[in-house]
Amino acid sequence: MVGGGIGGIQAALDLAESGYKVYLVEKSPAIGGVMAQLDKTFPTLDCSMCILSPKLIECGRHPNIELLSCSELLEVDGEPGNFKAKVLKHPRYVDVTKCTGCAECAEVCPVEVASEFEQSLAARKAIFRPFAQAFPNAFAIEKRERAPCTLTCPAGTNVQGYVALIAKKKYEEALSLIRERLPIPGVLGRICPAPCEEKCNRQLLDDPIAIRSLKRFAADMSKDELPPLEVEEKEEKVAIIGSGPAGLTCACQLRREGYKVTIFEALPVVGGMLYVGIPDYRLPKEILEKEVEGIKRLGVKIKTNAPPFQASL
Repeated sequence: MVGGGIGGIQAALDLAESGYKVYLVEKSPAIGGVMAQLDKTFPTLDCSMCILSPKLIECGRHPNIELLSCSELLEVDGEPGNFKAKVLKHPRYVDVTKCTGCAECAEVCPVEVASEFEQSLAARKAIFRPFAQAFPNAFAIEKRERAPCTLTCPAGTNVQGYVALIAKKKYEEALSLIRERLPIPGVLGRICPAPCEEKCNRQLLDDPIAIRSLKRFAADMSKDELPPLEVEEKEEKVAIIGSGPAGLTCACQLRREGYKVTIFEALPVVGGMLYVGIPDYRLPKEILEKEVEGIKRLGVKIKTNAPPFQASL
């Protein structure tokens, strides 16, 4: 059965009661269709949800009906009574068997988009349930194409994510999201060439979003320390040559995976060109030193005055 509106639901129930196994294919996260959006039904002017809700429950609980939500019928091969259907099931990003429908996720989600259920007259969150009585009574996450700023960022940071969190004044959460890819946000918030801003779609309207400045703001507003690291320690040791931004980032990511990491730096200071090649007015040394200390607290060892092949782990 293709379509989970009132017609598809009733047809599925009739067939299921006759003993047939029914697969109800619906492209949205929940069944109900247009009737769920209506206040009254014609011509009796009865409450549409009062009529629809019992059928949603009956359809969801019927042993002969299997609901395929977030799915689309691509093609049908064969003949009546003997055919095969190819169905494309889109990811829901939420485990239906574990979601309780408590809606706490939607309360903290910082991303708002126009609600299709409300005909774009109201907003909903990126993680949503179409309506309160929806079946399945589970939320879904709508993921659209990746933003050009994220695709342009060499580190692949979730730009639109931390910008949205900063807009909601969730600075610690924003910094945590940045640090998933960048362990030195305070440094890069000052010296990054910001190719993301060149690709920002906001410039089509007025000016691009000040992404680099927002990264710096999140770093400056947060606590000094990285969160405690809880990992399963591995026996392998990793040596990294150079303590520049690439070396520090690599060391941080490997340490999060549980490896024992040591950085070998030929210079007497940590940071490579960050320390010796950038003037203080662009990058204050205390900012760099503070973020290096945070990486050390994760368990990364750094040896200075240690040229390659002249030092040991």
